[in-house]
Amino acid sequence: MTDQAAAPWQDWAHQVPAVRHEEVLDAPDDPARTAVHLSTWLGGQYVIYERDEVWHFAAGAAVTLTADTASVTARAAGREWTVATDGRPLDQIAAALTALGHVHPGGRRVFGWAAFELAHLLHGERPSAGTQPLLHLLVPCLEAVLTPGKAELRAVDDTWTAKIAESLRSVPQADPLARTRPVDDVEAILGEDGDAYMKGVSDTIADIEAGRIDKAVLSRAIPLPAGIRPDLPASYLAGRRGNTPARSFLLDLGGWRAAGFSPETVAQIEPGGRVSTQPLAGTRALGLSPDHDRRLRAELLADSKEVHEHAISVRLACEELQAICRSGSVAVEEFMTVKERGSVQHLASRVAGHLRDGVGPWSAFGVLFPAITATGVPKAAALAALARHEPGTRGLYGGAVLTADTHGALDAALVLRTIFRHGDATWLRAGAGVMRQSTPEREYEETREKLRSVAPYLRLPT
Repeated sequence: MTDQAAAPWQDWAHQVPAVRHEEVLDAPDDPARTAVHLSTWLGGQYVIYERDEVWHFAAGAAVTLTADTASVTARAAGREWTVATDGRPLDQIAAALTALGHVHPGGRRVFGWAAFELAHLLHGERPSAGTQPLLHLLVPCLEAVLTPGKAELRAVDDTWTAKIAESLRSVPQADPLARTRPVDDVEAILGEDGDAYMKGVSDTIADIEAGRIDKAVLSRAIPLPAGIRPDLPASYLAGRRGNTPARSFLLDLGGWRAAGFSPETVAQIEPGGRVSTQPLAGTRALGLSPDHDRRLRAELLADSKEVHEHAISVRLACEELQAICRSGSVAVEEFMTVKERGSVQHLASRVAGHLRDGVGPWSAFGVLFPAITATGVPKAAALAALARHEPGTRGLYGGAVLTADTHGALDAALVLRTIFRHGDATWLRAGAGVMRQSTPEREYEETREKLRSVAPYLRLPT
C-alpha cells in the first residue's frame, strides 16, 4: 500500500490515541474466566479472541472503521471521515491501517468482524450484499493478552490499566457458571421439523445436477424462543470448556453480540507474507463413545461423498492461494487429517504459501473470504445458489471474527458453532456441504450434530 493511497486517512490516523502505557500484571490461572470477567466488569463494547490458548481482550471502541457497499466510515475523537470505496472496501481498510502505521510506528492492532454478505460484494452480485454494515473494526483503547497467571497490557493511558488492575483483583473465586443454569430441553432447540431445510437441499442437488455448481454449504437458522435468552459470557465459558476449537471468541461490537467456537481459520497471514488457510469439510458425530467415535472416523475417511467434498475444497483453496502467492510457494502442508471439534469430527487440511510482492494481508483476506467450507465450489456460483435457497441473510454466520495489525499480520476465524444476538433476537445456525451424492435426511442430521457443539452449553440466568 503506497503513501499516496493512505493519504486520505492521515487526518483520522492522527486522531487515534497512541499506546502510552504498557504493563505486565499478575492474573488468575484461568485466562478464559479472566477474559469473561473483564468483559462484564468494564462494560461497553469489547472483543475476546482466543488463538492457541492465548486470550486477547480488547475494549474501548471510540476509534472504529465500518464498511458497507458504498463507503468506509472512520470515527475517532468525536469526528467522522467517510471515503467512497467503489465496491472495494478492503482497499480502503488497508489504506487506513497503512496510515495508522505511519502515525504509530510502534504498531496498533484492530479487532472486529466481517459479515457473510461481504462475500457478495467481493465475489458475487452487489445487490445481494444489502445495505447493512459488512465489516466493523475497532482500534482499542486497551489490549490485554491473557495467559495462565499473567496479563500483558497495552493502553492509551494509565486510567485503563488501573481499571484492569482493579478488575483482576476482583475476579471471584466461585465458578461464574454457578450463577446460571442449563437449558432444560436441548433436543427441542435442535429442531425436529426439517422439511424446509431438506427441500433446500433437494433444490441445491438439482443445481449440482444441472451443472451450475459442484458444492454449496446450505444452512438453517434456529431462533431461540422468547423465554430462552442465554447469558452469552457464561455460555461462552461453558462452551469453551466443552469444545476444542481452532479459535474462540466472545464479542459485543457494532450491533452484534456473539459467542463462538470456530472450527477453522479463514486466513492466517504473518508480517513476512506467509499465508495459510484451513479448509475443514466432511463430518461425522463425535462423543458418543470411544468405540463409536473410532467407527465413525473410519467411515468418514472411507466415505466417497465426504472425501470428494473435502478434495474439491482443498483444490479451490490451492487455486485461490496460487492467484496471490509467489510461483511455486503454494503447498498442501496437511491433507485430510481428522480434527475433533466439539460434537463432531472433520476431515481437515492446511494450504499455505507466500504472498507475492505487492499483495497485502487485506487483499489476501479478500480472496480467501468467505471460507470455501461456508460457501461452496465455485465460490461465486455457490453464493448465487445460497441466495436462492436460504431465506433471509446470514449476517455473521459464515463470516469472520478477526484481528490484524499495522505490521501486516491478520488472523481470521470462520464464524460457525456460534450463538448470535442482534437486537432482541437470539439464534443458532448450522449448515452442511451439499454434493451430488447428498441425501436431504443426512445433511439435515449433520446440522443437528453440529448444533450439539453449542446448544448443550447455553446458560440461562438463575
